[in-house]
Amino acid sequence: MHVTEIKKDHNTDKYKCSTLIVRRNKEFTTIIKLDRAFNAEQDDVQMEFLIGSSPDDNKGTYITVSIGKRKHNGHWKGRVVEIQGNGVTVGITPDASCIIGRFRTFVTVVTDFGKQRTQRNPDTDFYVLFNPWDPADQVYMDKEEDRQEYVLNDVGTIYNGEFNNITSRSWNFGQFEEGVLDTCLMVMDAGKVPLLFRGNATEVVRQGSAMVNAQNDDGLMVGNWSGDYSGGTAPTAWTGSPKILLKYAKDSGLPVCFAQCWYGDDTFYGVSILNFLHDIMCCLGIPAWVITNFFSAHDNTGNLKTDIVLDDDGKVDPSRMRDLVWNYHCWNEVYMKRLDLPEKYSGWQVVDSTPQETSDGLYRCGPMSVNAIKEGELSYPFDAKFVFAEMNSDVIYHKSDKSGKIKIIYVDSAYMGKLLVTKKNLKEREAMQMAEHRGVSTKDYLPLTEAGVDFELQADTIKMGDNLKLTLNIKNQTSQTCTLSAIITGCVVYYTGVTSTTLQLWKPQRVSQTQSLTIDVKALEYMPYLVEQSNLLFVVYGHVEENDASLSTMRVVTLSLPELAIKVMTGSPRVGKEVIVSVDFQNPFNFILQKIYTIIYKNCHHLA
Repeated sequence: MHVTEIKKDHNTDKYKCSTLIVRRNKEFTTIIKLDRAFNAEQDDVQMEFLIGSSPDDNKGTYITVSIGKRKHNGHWKGRVVEIQGNGVTVGITPDASCIIGRFRTFVTVVTDFGKQRTQRNPDTDFYVLFNPWDPADQVYMDKEEDRQEYVLNDVGTIYNGEFNNITSRSWNFGQFEEGVLDTCLMVMDAGKVPLLFRGNATEVVRQGSAMVNAQNDDGLMVGNWSGDYSGGTAPTAWTGSPKILLKYAKDSGLPVCFAQCWYGDDTFYGVSILNFLHDIMCCLGIPAWVITNFFSAHDNTGNLKTDIVLDDDGKVDPSRMRDLVWNYHCWNEVYMKRLDLPEKYSGWQVVDSTPQETSDGLYRCGPMSVNAIKEGELSYPFDAKFVFAEMNSDVIYHKSDKSGKIKIIYVDSAYMGKLLVTKKNLKEREAMQMAEHRGVSTKDYLPLTEAGVDFELQADTIKMGDNLKLTLNIKNQTSQTCTLSAIITGCVVYYTGVTSTTLQLWKPQRVSQTQSLTIDVKALEYMPYLVEQSNLLFVVYGHVEENDASLSTMRVVTLSLPELAIKVMTGSPRVGKEVIVSVDFQNPFNFILQKIYTIIYKNCHHLA
């Protein structure tokens, strides 16, 4: 096989792998050496391609391609390209819907005396991948710039923070690194993905969402939120996927240490899981990218409502809540033709590798058509209600009285999906109405009394260790005097909405007109309680005396981490030469930091 030339022709030359890698429905050539000159009219020669432990021609795992006198009727195509002496150059075209994976190659010569078959030779193995360059393939993309970005780009940026203070971090996807392709196939084997499914991108993605998720079987990573990461790597220190994937393979499928759990005692969220899925999809040839949804709902019931429960003092009561509001949530989108849906719902599909609910018995979510979600069409597979709710659910505020009885006090229809759907966007409401028309009940509560008052909680962007100023803007929208009692509570939260420690309770004076109130939060009030993710949640509860109406709102403040100042200390750096640098930052804590280490990117690609 002319491996180098073929890989370049098949857009697989980036893979650091000596084995041939080809794409579906695109011809590659190989040379067969016989003991005499080949005669196409008389000789009966077959090439056999096998995958899996029990090859079966009825299941697409045993493929034969005839290149001699025998008539060929298979899905894979074969032709004689050139005959030179005893050598025959054969062109092989894998079927556009064939199984992807590593195939073994054999040559069989049929004579009057029986069959002669070549011995097993790993050097003749080859990989078949999905082909976004071919219109007949399920994952075809028609623009080269899109294929370069969503298939061949091996570095990316993950966005997080808060919707009006977006931060980011670089990530080395590294899908072409040596050993990653084999590890991706190993993960599919470990997840018991049937070979029969591996030719259908929809099935590969759905199974992939489950197989990288740590709730199913052993998973890819070990959860650790103790703060002691000896014996492994701190969850926030990972900067790329290859090291994790290759360690997983080296340790024969044992979970890698460490990731973190930020939701509950029995629910695991791997900081790198969504990047694993991105790597696996792109490595196998399925276009993919990472999406961040700011203010993302975790709706346990799929009823398009996110329930926030306040206690009698106006504080969030996590003991009575199953739904959560994530400050942000990342998922993947993959590009494919959906063979099981109407044509207009092909294209980008949501797939969430870190769901907190089961789907068909496994923790997974998707793929679900983005176009269907935008239209509120929730009757199509898979997991439409959960995906739709992440971006479009109403936030329902409940308040309990001293006896523990709760009632709905306020509904916010514009909080979720801040960066995906604009506030009070007409299309969003149309989508919600379509969802209701399709049988999803969202308005199972009585209309609430209009408060006649609006308020907005604003906060400055600050660095960790700085004092924080909150501003509560109150606007009377009526011509009557309104007397508002407002309570503001704060707590330290993980980005998934899970509360850690409740801070001081503020009770501003009652107001009877449009005005702004300022609340100062001292650093010493929150610094002792910070967890590894630096987020503060503030909840406002207000009550209007004149009409007995209530209203509520939330605001998450993400504290900026100290900036690093890097300075080269030894002149101009030279390739292959040691360089000394200083790394300076200000310690925001009142204690000495220990066991500090740095992670340095090289060319924003390779990790050192």
